Amino acid sequence: MENYELICFDNALALAEAAAQAWVAKLKGIRNRPFLVALSGGRIAKLFFAALMDRASVWQTFLPAIHFFWADERCVPPGDPESNFGMPNLLLFQPCAVAPERIHRIRGESRPEEAAREATTELRNTASTFSGGQPVLDLVLLGMGEDGHVASLFPTLPPTITDSKETYLVVTGPKPPPQRITLSYAAIAAAGEVWVLASGPGKEQALQKSLMLNGQTPLARVLRMRLHTRVFSDIGAGQEPRRTAG
Repeated sequence: MENYELICFDNALALAEAAAQAWVAKLKGIRNRPFLVALSGGRIAKLFFAALMDRASVWQTFLPAIHFFWADERCVPPGDPESNFGMPNLLLFQPCAVAPERIHRIRGESRPEEAAREATTELRNTASTFSGGQPVLDLVLLGMGEDGHVASLFPTLPPTITDSKETYLVVTGPKPPPQRITLSYAAIAAAGEVWVLASGPGKEQALQKSLMLNGQTPLARVLRMRLHTRVFSDIGAGQEPRRTAG
């Protein structure tokens, strides 16, 4: 039995629609408690947020319970085009009038170490459950890069970062803007659920390596650290046989 569930789609739009439908189903299971979700950026996230807005009349009823966090953020101001905060703010928070106290953005405009400490404190103060010393997010949404990276956990990071027990970390990535703040592997492993929205061209090898038993990509590491992870993918659509593991 694999520790991941691979759900394949013919295109990115179908992937986003299915993930949004799964989000609605997940929220319907909330019972009088806060729901903590960590968002990510990327092209597929934009489609996912749009699909959520198509279902806003259903899931907006759960807004008072939802707290929005981030899987990672670039060290830029919130109005910068590179900010992971900007897209959900424009597509979700403003149209849905999400209360500011429910939006726990990472302050990319602050000194990185200070921003990481503040993000950690905010998550720890909001979480009601802890696992292995980590605050438990109910759902972490991740993308996947061409090198198999998730959040801002890149393959080139040293063991001091990959083995860290901190919740949010300051890292330097290979792509601009290089300085980032990211959830650690330990924090992602502690989450109630992790959904990976793996989409886009040029990622076939990265996904294949990530799903190998002894894969060495960041996504592979996440999968090994968890009992179950859901992977939504349109990678290789029309080129390889479909399969679902889980």
